[in-house]
Parts: sequence; C-alpha cells; structure tokens
Amino acid sequence: MNDKKINSLIVKKEITIYDIAKELNISPSTVSRALKDHSSIGTETKRAVKKLAKKRGYQPNVLAASLRKNKTNTIGVIMPLINRPFISSLISGIEIGAKEAGYNVIISQSHDNYENEVAIANALYASRVSGLVVSLGMETQNYDHISQFIKHHIPVVFVDRVTKELNSDLVIIDNFSAGFEATQHLIEQGCKRIAHIGGARHRNIYKGRLDGYVEALKKHGLPVEEDLIIYNENLSSEEGIKCAERLFELTNKPDGVFCSNDTTAISVILCAKKNGMKVPQDLAVVGFNNDPASLIIDPPLSTIMHPGIDMGRLAAQQVLKHKEHNDIERSETIELKTQLIVRASSLRKEIN
Repeated sequence: MNDKKINSLIVKKEITIYDIAKELNISPSTVSRALKDHSSIGTETKRAVKKLAKKRGYQPNVLAASLRKNKTNTIGVIMPLINRPFISSLISGIEIGAKEAGYNVIISQSHDNYENEVAIANALYASRVSGLVVSLGMETQNYDHISQFIKHHIPVVFVDRVTKELNSDLVIIDNFSAGFEATQHLIEQGCKRIAHIGGARHRNIYKGRLDGYVEALKKHGLPVEEDLIIYNENLSSEEGIKCAERLFELTNKPDGVFCSNDTTAISVILCAKKNGMKVPQDLAVVGFNNDPASLIIDPPLSTIMHPGIDMGRLAAQQVLKHKEHNDIERSETIELKTQLIVRASSLRKEIN
C-alpha cells in the first residue's frame, strides 16, 4: 500500500483550543478568549488565533460548552404521533417560534405509549434542554417524568393534549365549543340520532368534545344514547372502520356522526358508502382538524379547523418567556378559537 492510500485511511484528529495554543505558544485560556473577542486580548493575538483556527478547521464544541453551562439552546418536543397532519402543523409552529429566538428543537414521538414518553422525557432531561413542549400520549395518566423538569426550573408547556395537574403553561383550543358547534350543525341539518366517535376519555381534548356534543343534544331536546357514543383509543382509520360498523349494526342506525378527528370521519364515510348509504342524505358526517384529506374524500368532509401552527408557535414562545423570566410563578392557559368548516358531507338541507 502506497503512502497516499495510507494517508487516506488516517482519521483526522479534531482540532482543539489546546492544539492552537501549543502551536502559537500561548495559553488555552488566551485562545478561548481570543475566539470570543474578549476585550482583554490584543488585536494581533486575536487575529493570529482566528487565522490559525480557520486554517486548521477548528470547530467549537457546542455540546461541551452547553454541558458546562448546564443548559443548551434547544427545546425538547414530545408529540404522540408525527405522521398526523395536525401534529405536523404543531411541530412546524414550534420550530418557527424557536428559530425566531435562535433556538433549535429536538423532535420525538411517543407513539401514544406511556413507557416511550417516559424514556424520551428522561433522555431530553439528561440532554439539558432549555425547555420542553409536550402533547401527551393517549396512555399517559402519571406525570412524574415531566415534573422533574418543573422541579429543576426547566419550563414546560403542554399543547393540545394537556394536564392541569402540574404548574405549567397550557396552549389549547376550546374543545367544548367545537364539539357543541359540530353537533348543533348536524341538528340544524335535520339529524335526530347523532353518534359520536371520541378518543380516550381521560384526555382533555376528547372529554371536551364529548361534553360539547352532549350539551348540544340536551339543548335541542334530543336524548343522549350510550349506544351512539363510541370511545376509540387511537382514532386510526382501521379503528374508524370498526367503530362505523358497530354503529351500522344497530337496529336504529344514526343519521349523523360527529368524529373527534378527520381520519375516523373519513373511515365512516367510506364504510357508509360500502354499506349502500348515501352521505349526507342517509348519514351526515362532521370531522375534526381540517386535514388535507378532508378535501379529497367524496363528498368533501365538514370539519373543525384546528389552528396547529399558531398553537405550536405560542407554545415555543411560552417556553422562552419562562426561560428568560424565571421569576414567573403562575402558570398561564392560552385558549384559541376554532372554526366549523361546512362542506358537502353534512349539508343535507341543500340536497333534500
């Protein structure tokens, strides 16, 4: 093997301030201060240090510096599932808010699994993130893995799926009003037996949507029937089909359905058409989130607009506000409004 080949196999050693100091015959602390433009270092020394650092390809070890300071310019993000359009918009908003302030984000997903969420939180805590934005998994009902951040004055902001058990900021929507408006719209379209497909009842967002649904029925004198309420733990398309089939097996079938996400609502429409039902004439459907697929399905899906980007940006801003003003003791709840977007899947009166 010739010298050229041998040299190509040699891994280049990372250049440190000690290497630069040795070559210039000055102390490492002088090199460090010169690279930071410290006023105590002369102009010629600064110039010589920076010139050699550039020539040798020196790169500062940001992680080591962060660990010494016991903090990083990074916000940790824990999301349940990142393959959902709404979650993607949340993450986009968080990134926008963080980058506006010169921060990076570490994004992770729990897959709605409690053990995963705990492991991720512990890893982010060990990485000394400057703050944490969390949307809780379906299974999570214990919050010790999050409380460790709060105990050590690392700001935590919950977004969308939240808990009020910890002293932390919340960025949410008015799920009750959204559920009420969606259900009332179906009633106004002439529906008398309205079903609801919701998520885990201990999660704030699904409880709020359920409560709004129930209140709308009561206000308009319609009975709340338990066999028309189905709880779906993951709100996937597959589970949506199963929920729809359960509803269509009833002797007295529903004539309207309010679903807690668009994925489930689209499954309901597909299942209804497969069973020979017309949407919205036989079954009017309203979803939640305004996912892109809501415009593709036939008929287009009526849904609730969920302001994901705005929620994410606000969550990041709240983290940074608490980081910069660590004397803030009172937690804050920011509640954003939603909007019902009416499309063909629920417009019975225009057709009949």
